[in-house]
Amino acid sequence: MEMENIIKKIKFNDKELVPIIAQQYDTGEVLMMAWINDEALQKTIETGFVHYYSRSRDKLWQKGETSGQTQQVKDIFLDCDGDTILIKIDQKGVACHTGNKTCFFTSITKDGLVDKSNPEISPEELYGTKHD
Repeated sequence: MEMENIIKKIKFNDKELVPIIAQQYDTGEVLMMAWINDEALQKTIETGFVHYYSRSRDKLWQKGETSGQTQQVKDIFLDCDGDTILIKIDQKGVACHTGNKTCFFTSITKDGLVDKSNPEISPEELYGTKHD
């Protein structure tokens, strides 16, 4: 019953998804943005580990299911408009499929884009094969 009340408060888009921002709970570092549906949110709440919805693969997935780079839930917040979720997590390893700690490593400047990536691990080590 309570999950039903939570879902009613969320403004999902026409694809039944809502953006979710993952933030490291103890440092405040923003790690990634992804999409979540009601099933992924329910699994996240039930298991204590973050589940997302992959638009490209059209399926639910648990962060770290292939890479081992899991996200343990510390707290979940719904914004004032009900159209974005912030999830504070404890990231094991890196958050980005590129091997970077965060997905936000390209700086936008007046002179253009500046790549500030600093991979901690290669995608091949994370997934066994090249991953885009």
